[in-house]
Amino acid sequence: MDLFGTNFLSNNLMLPILDFFYGVVPSYGLAIVALTLVVRAALAPVSAGQIRNMRQMKVAQPAMQKRVKEIQERYKNDPAKQQEEMAKVYQEFGNPLAGCLPLILQLPILFALFATLRGSPFADVSYPVELEIVPREQIVQSQPLNTQSHNIYVQPGLHYAVSAFSTAGNKLHVGDETILDFRTPDGRSLGRILQEVNNLSIAPHWTVKSGAELVELTTENGQTQLKALNPGKVSLTGVVPGLAANEGFLFISALGRVGAIDGNGVIHWDTVILVLMFAASTYASQMITGQGDVGKNPQQDQVNQSLPLVFAVMFLFFPLPAGVLMYMVIANMFQTAQTYILSREPLPENLQKILDAQQKTVSTPAETLPFERNRPKKKA
Repeated sequence: MDLFGTNFLSNNLMLPILDFFYGVVPSYGLAIVALTLVVRAALAPVSAGQIRNMRQMKVAQPAMQKRVKEIQERYKNDPAKQQEEMAKVYQEFGNPLAGCLPLILQLPILFALFATLRGSPFADVSYPVELEIVPREQIVQSQPLNTQSHNIYVQPGLHYAVSAFSTAGNKLHVGDETILDFRTPDGRSLGRILQEVNNLSIAPHWTVKSGAELVELTTENGQTQLKALNPGKVSLTGVVPGLAANEGFLFISALGRVGAIDGNGVIHWDTVILVLMFAASTYASQMITGQGDVGKNPQQDQVNQSLPLVFAVMFLFFPLPAGVLMYMVIANMFQTAQTYILSREPLPENLQKILDAQQKTVSTPAETLPFERNRPKKKA
């Protein structure tokens, strides 16, 4: 499913930018940094509108809620007038929903960037394939099996749209054989392309996820053949290794490594450091966004303080390549810096008056006179 045109944006926007930066500085680690900064800078005006709206709504919310409640009570029997007065309130304080539009506008590009960094050349690409094997006497109509294509890098700057392919389709009789392959839209085999560019370090392969007793897989000269042995359903996975999956950058040993702990129980401290950096930048961003509000809402304060810890625990075990984590850290730092800069901007005059009044109320609590009933008694 191509959510928000993710594949289109990835193929026609992200990958050309990526190839350009790799051509300038031949390092996929630096290419990730450059690609992330370019995308975040391009989205900066849009995200700035969201940050400004959040900041203004935080100041205006108490007065706005009070005004809305008064209007609802006063004009509860006059919907037209109520709507007219509500429009005036939004004109004065701003519309709370306005902050959602910039976020929605960013989503397609951010999803495309995320999808790009999860695929080739930074990580292995998987192709799930489902086959059904039926008895010889059963008549079936097999449909051509050609999975969704992914961009596969065969060498730096050169990639092809590649799909997983079965010559016999998705249904086989017992005893039938089929060739499992990876092919481009024009029918070229990925194995042949790798030979042409003299890159034998990438070795596509197939594994059986379920139904191993129903089939027999054999590989010869880089070609995989499947033979159907018994009726049932079989789940296969074709895997094409990422060109730069094992490439390091700074303290990161492999951009394509997934998870902080591998199957042998070995802890990869580079991934742990990335996760901790992401949690720290998230906490810093929250502190800047909520500055001056600490203590006003203890429950919200507790959520804000625990959220970075939740992220840290989740990403320690969540299957994300190290290159994706690096992108998330860089994007978070960019967002934090942008939030800090925008937090120094002057507020609109009407909201600044509200903020001044709020701060005055907090900083100068009412004093209790000696003769007032609720004055605390002097300790002996």
